[in-house]
Amino acid sequence: MVSTENPLLQPSPHPYGMPDYPAIEPKHYLPAFHAAFAQHRAEIDAITRVRSMPTFENTMIPLERSGRLLGDVARAFYTVSSADATSAIQDVEAELAPLMSAHQDAIQLDAALYGRISTLHAGLDHMSLDPEQRYLVERHYREMTHAGASLDAAEKEALTELNARLSTLSNTFEKNLLSDTNDLAVVFDSAEQLDGLTDGELSAASRAAEERGLSGAFVVTLTLFTGHPYLSSLTDRESRRRIMEASRVRGRRDNAWDNRPVVLEIARLRARRAELLGYASHAAYITADETAGSPEAVHARLRELAGPAARNARKEALALQAIIDTEAAPFRLAAHDWAYYAERVRAATYDLDRAALRPWFEAERVLRDGVFFAATQLYGVSFTERADIPAYHPDVRVFEVFNEDGSALGLFVLDLYTRDTKRGGAWMNSIVDQSGLRGTAPVVVNNLNVVRPGAGRPTLLSFDEVTTLFHEFGHALHGLFATVTYPHFAGTNVFRDFVEFPSQVNEMWISWPEILASYAKHVDTGEALASDVVERLAASEQFNQGFATSEYLAASWLDQAWHSLSAVQAEEIDDVEAFEAAALADIGLDDPAVPTRYSSTYFAHVFSGGYSAGYYSYIWSEVLDADTVEWFRENGGLTRANGERFRERLLGVGGSKDPLEAYRDFRGRDAEIVPLLERRGLTG
Repeated sequence: MVSTENPLLQPSPHPYGMPDYPAIEPKHYLPAFHAAFAQHRAEIDAITRVRSMPTFENTMIPLERSGRLLGDVARAFYTVSSADATSAIQDVEAELAPLMSAHQDAIQLDAALYGRISTLHAGLDHMSLDPEQRYLVERHYREMTHAGASLDAAEKEALTELNARLSTLSNTFEKNLLSDTNDLAVVFDSAEQLDGLTDGELSAASRAAEERGLSGAFVVTLTLFTGHPYLSSLTDRESRRRIMEASRVRGRRDNAWDNRPVVLEIARLRARRAELLGYASHAAYITADETAGSPEAVHARLRELAGPAARNARKEALALQAIIDTEAAPFRLAAHDWAYYAERVRAATYDLDRAALRPWFEAERVLRDGVFFAATQLYGVSFTERADIPAYHPDVRVFEVFNEDGSALGLFVLDLYTRDTKRGGAWMNSIVDQSGLRGTAPVVVNNLNVVRPGAGRPTLLSFDEVTTLFHEFGHALHGLFATVTYPHFAGTNVFRDFVEFPSQVNEMWISWPEILASYAKHVDTGEALASDVVERLAASEQFNQGFATSEYLAASWLDQAWHSLSAVQAEEIDDVEAFEAAALADIGLDDPAVPTRYSSTYFAHVFSGGYSAGYYSYIWSEVLDADTVEWFRENGGLTRANGERFRERLLGVGGSKDPLEAYRDFRGRDAEIVPLLERRGLTG
C-alpha cells in the first residue's frame, strides 16, 4: 500500500515534523495528495453527519483538527515547487493545480458544513466563548460566505469550473515566467563588458556561465523585478541596456512562454467570478475581506501618493540628466541609466558609494551578527544551526530557535542562493504551523535569490539584499512567535494588507547603531563601517525615493487596473501593452525613465501568487510600519521591554484577532500617515 511506502504518509523521523525530504521523491507527492484529500473529505463528512445541534465542540473543534495531513503534504510540496522546481516537480504541480482547487471548493462550498457554521454564527451572543473562539466562528463564516457557500447548486458548479481554470492558469503563468527568465539570462563575452562589477560579482557571472556550459563567458541572471542590482555599477551603457531590455521583455516574446494570453484570460475569469459572487470587480471582492474594505479606499490612497512621488521622480531625473550633460557624449536619460547615475548623484551629494560597501556586508556576519543579533536583543531568542536536520536542497540551512528561558520555539530554515529551479524574488513560507490544539511548533522558511559567488569566495551582499534579509526575517518572526490554539490562525494567516507590516518593521534594525556596529565589518580586516559612512547612509535615505515610490505605485496601480474591471470590461481588453500604458497614464506614472517595478507578464505577485488586487498592501502596511518605528524611537528603541510588547500584542496573536484591533492594543491608537509621508519625502 502507498501508506507503507510513501514517506509523506508516515510520521516524520525528524524534529518538529520537518518532512523527510531525503526520502521524498517527486513520484510520492500526487499519491500523498490523493490520500490526504480522501482523509480530509472523510473528516468533514464526519462533522456534517452529526445529528445533534451544532456546538463549538462538535463542529469547530473537529473542523480545526481536520485536514492536518493535507496541510502537511501541501506545505512540504509547495516549499519545494517554489524553491526547487525541477521538471518533475513542475509536472506534479501542473496536474495538482485543478485537483487542489476542486478539493478546496468541495470543502468551502459544502452546504451542510456551512449550515452548521451559520447556525453557530447566528447564536454567537448566546454562547459562552472566549474571544479567540468567537473570532474563529466569525472568520469561518465570513470566509465560507465570501468563497460562495451561499450560492445555489448551479452557481457553485460554475464557480468551481472558474476556480479550476484559474488555478491552472496561475501555474502556467509561473512556469512560463521561470522558463523565459532563465532563457533571457544575458550572456557577455568579456569581463570588460561588465566593468564596474566587483570581483565577487564577476566570479558569480562566470560560475553562472560555466553551469550553462558557456566556458569563458559571463552570464547575468535576471531578478524578478524590472531593475537589476548590477545596473547601479555597470559602466558600459550597452550592457545596462541589454540587461534592462531582457528583463522587460519577459513573457511577451511570441514564444511558447508568452504570458500575455494568460494575463488576459486570468483577468477575464477573475472578473466573471467576482460577478458571480455578487461583486462589481475582483478588486471589490478581494478588498471586501481586507482591512482596506473597498477598492475605492485603495485607489484614493494610491492617488494621494502618486502625484508627490511622480513630482519627486521628475526632480531626481533632472539631477541625473545634469550629470549626463557634463559627459563627453551626452544622451537622454533612459530607464537603464537611472540606477547608475543615481549612484553618481549619491556619491557627489553624500560622498557615498553603496556598491563599495559590499565588503562590509558579508552574508554570514549579516545573518548572525545582524539579523539574529537584533532578534536576540529584542526578544531574547537564540539560534543553533542543526546540520543533522536535512532540508529539501543541499544549499538550505536549518536553525533551531530557543526562547530566552531555553525552551524550544521552532525551526528557521534559510535558502539564500538563486538557482534556475527557484522562482524569482524573496519570500517566507511555513512548512509546519504552530497550533496548541494540534500540539505543533512552527517551522518557517526564508527564501532569497542572492547570486552565489565563485568557489572559495565570500558572499557579499548589496545594501538592498541586506534589507531583504531583514525584511523576510520579519515574516519569519511573525511565523515563529504567533502562539494560537487553532491552526486557522497560525503564523502569518492574517489579512493580506496587514501581513507585510511585521516584515517592514524589522527593517528598522538594519541601520540601528548597535545592530549596524555588530554586523557591518569588513570581510577581510574586521574593520567596522566608519561612523561618518553610517551618518551619510542615514542622510541619503530619502534620496531616490521619488523613483522608488513611483515604480512601486505604478505596479500597485497596474494590479488595481486589471482587477477593477467588470466582466464586460475585461472581455473588451485584448492588448496587454496598450492596457498598461493607459493605466499608468491615468495615474500619472507613465514616465519612460521610471518603469513599473513589475510589468503584467512577469508580475508573479498578482498572476501566480497571492497578491491579486492586493499589491497595494506593501504601502498600506507601511503606514503602520512607519508609525511603529516612531513608537520604538519614542520609547527607547532596542529594548527587551519594547520587544516583548511588540511580540505579545502583535506578532504573538497571529490571526486570532482583528489586526487593526491588535495594532490599537499595541500603539494605543490608530496609525497615522504622517511618518510614512516624511519617510518617503512626500510632505513637500
